[in-house]
Amino acid sequence: MILNSNARPGSRVATVARIALVLALGAAVAACGKDEPAPTAATAPAAATPAVTAETAVSAKVAGMSVDQLREAARTAYAENRLYAPAENNAVEYYLALRDKQPGDAAVASALTDLLPMTVIAIEQSVNREDFTEAQRLAALLEKADAQHPALARLETSITAQQQAVAARAAQQTLTAEEEAKRQADLEKKRLEDQKRQQDEAARQLAASQTSERQQAAARQAAEREAAERQAAEQRAAEQRAAEQRAAAATTAAAAPAASELRALSTPAPRYPPEALRANQSGEVQVEFTVGTDGSVTAARVVRANPPRVFDREAVNAVRRWRFQPVAAPVTTRRTIGFNPGG
Repeated sequence: MILNSNARPGSRVATVARIALVLALGAAVAACGKDEPAPTAATAPAAATPAVTAETAVSAKVAGMSVDQLREAARTAYAENRLYAPAENNAVEYYLALRDKQPGDAAVASALTDLLPMTVIAIEQSVNREDFTEAQRLAALLEKADAQHPALARLETSITAQQQAVAARAAQQTLTAEEEAKRQADLEKKRLEDQKRQQDEAARQLAASQTSERQQAAARQAAEREAAERQAAEQRAAEQRAAEQRAAAATTAAAAPAASELRALSTPAPRYPPEALRANQSGEVQVEFTVGTDGSVTAARVVRANPPRVFDREAVNAVRRWRFQPVAAPVTTRRTIGFNPGG
């Protein structure tokens, strides 16, 4: 048998694999020929199923579907995690058929770009579990999707090498029909389990990638809501404090001597907060304070500040250093102190 040098890569892999298997089976039969009769027509191995190539990767059944049918089938297979299996009913095959019918569809190209990395992994895992029929089918899908894919040549070489290794083992041992049937059943069961697990995991990864922006937007909205609620709570608290302070001031003013009796002797200006000065920030603070009979300030507190908590401390510290002429009785009054970086 002679290999055609002009054949596509997928065809060359399948041909080499068939040659290796035929040689291995021939050697096994020859080794047992002296002791066992030749197989009858009932026991002779069945003819090998033709290997899938890039040209036949999309089945005639799928290729015969309309554009609308293919698009709906592809969406359904994608949603149900049938990304690359089973044959004739998977997202990769449907999208490849769609691309044949509509070569310029950007959504189809994007979907295939997302699905091909999972297909590459599935090929490698099929080879590892010696499921060469599935590996060749997936490799044919990969070749049809992207004949220049960087992993294609490596995967085809891996399939051929692993098939040859299996053929060599087969030439050294004879499996009974029951052992072979059990091995095939175990292989099929493991393949189905692996495919389901792989496709479920691939679907989770795709979903996580596609929803990351929505999650980030939701997180930003939650943070904005929290900040708005916090600001509203602070505003309500400030309004409540202001009301309490006004009530207390009214009570104090009714019982205290008139503020007009005060005569200032020393009112040093407050220190400008460095952060506010660097930020070129201005504001004002209204301070309520009590002048004792000796003219010193005995108590001082902030009644109102704009902006809040920027100039409060320096305003109160300055007022506490003020001095007035002695009075007959303590006097409580208010003064507004302005802060202007250019003043």
